[in-house]
Amino acid sequence: MTRQRHSSHREASKASKVLRDPKSSDRERKLAGSVLSQARPSAETSNQLADLAAKVLDNPNASATAQSLAGSVLSQTPRRG
Repeated sequence: MTRQRHSSHREASKASKVLRDPKSSDRERKLAGSVLSQARPSAETSNQLADLAAKVLDNPNASATAQSLAGSVLSQTPRRG
């Protein structure tokens, strides 16, 4: 049986704040949108967003918010193989 993964209330709240903040970067907005869309248990991360999230986590200059959202996005990526 596959375990359903979805965004926590805490991460969804953080994502909402990012989307309302006019100073948020495009990357933060994309990640935040993905986190919010995955508040439903049936949603999955696309390969494109998973790649973006991985790049954010590899970037030492990424904000703590972006890294947190990226981690949430990657945790909801379906396992392959």
